[in-house]
Amino acid sequence: MFTSKDIECRSIFVINCIKERNLRVSSGELLLEEGDEHKTLTKFPFQKILALFIIGPITITTPLLEKCKKFDVALVVMKSNLRPVFFWANHAEANFLLHQKQYFFEKTDISFAREIVRNKIMNQKKTLEKTRLKSSTILEAKELCDKALDNLGGIEDYNELMGTEGYISKKFFESYFDGFNWTVRLPRAKNDAINATLDIGYTILFNYIEVFLRLFGFDPYVGVYHRLWFKRKSLVCDIMEPFRCLIDAKVRKALNLKQIKEDDFNIVKKEYMLKFEKYPDYAALFYQDLVDYKKEVFKFVQSYYRAFMKGRADLVDLFILE
Repeated sequence: MFTSKDIECRSIFVINCIKERNLRVSSGELLLEEGDEHKTLTKFPFQKILALFIIGPITITTPLLEKCKKFDVALVVMKSNLRPVFFWANHAEANFLLHQKQYFFEKTDISFAREIVRNKIMNQKKTLEKTRLKSSTILEAKELCDKALDNLGGIEDYNELMGTEGYISKKFFESYFDGFNWTVRLPRAKNDAINATLDIGYTILFNYIEVFLRLFGFDPYVGVYHRLWFKRKSLVCDIMEPFRCLIDAKVRKALNLKQIKEDDFNIVKKEYMLKFEKYPDYAALFYQDLVDYKKEVFKFVQSYYRAFMKGRADLVDLFILE
């Protein structure tokens, strides 16, 4: 099992292979090469790698998998449009006690779900505060966050919890993106450039969170807040909730810096689709911030693991945005 020391001394690498690049194992190191001459761009000692995120076409060789297995390196391969096509990690797949607790967890128990929602709302309020704006919409949204946090402890019904989280999120988006021609948050609908960019960021966050859950041996399909659904990794959806604010903040900052533009997208059947040549730029937009938070993500998942194994939601150390 990984420890906090592991996360401090090991790194997550994002490798862009959309251009003519290649990965090769040589003398116990991972080499990133470019061009027909196989010019070495950089070397990665496997002992220093926690996870590899590879964007674009890549050939996975047996030596690469052997080294990843030996040094417990998670491997995520995505298409150039950032959609994951391959995930490999076997750090704690034999943790049958954890799986047993997940499979037999009482579905009417919303204690862990309540803490996840609490953490999300806390960070939504903190994100609003960091704007330093005092508009009526911002002030109203912050007040609603406070009221929701005060009332969460008394919520015992799953549908009421969902309703509270959904309402606060609606008000959060309305206030946080006020002034950017915001209309409404429509997940996966891609009805405008902001929604399309949020979807890109959340997809990257989803893949990022899954790596950490697999480090501890969780079955990513069994959640406590998002219910079971065919092929949906419900637990990943759960654990990413407190960290969504990182994506929201990055999108708002990028809008202010004019890094997100209408011209970056094609409109296909009324949906905003990012242009192929812009994928590396938008991937880079989010990955660095997430890598900077690797210790916080690890500690949250570690705390959640320990609390879940003990059946004590109150032991989860919440992630508080600085």
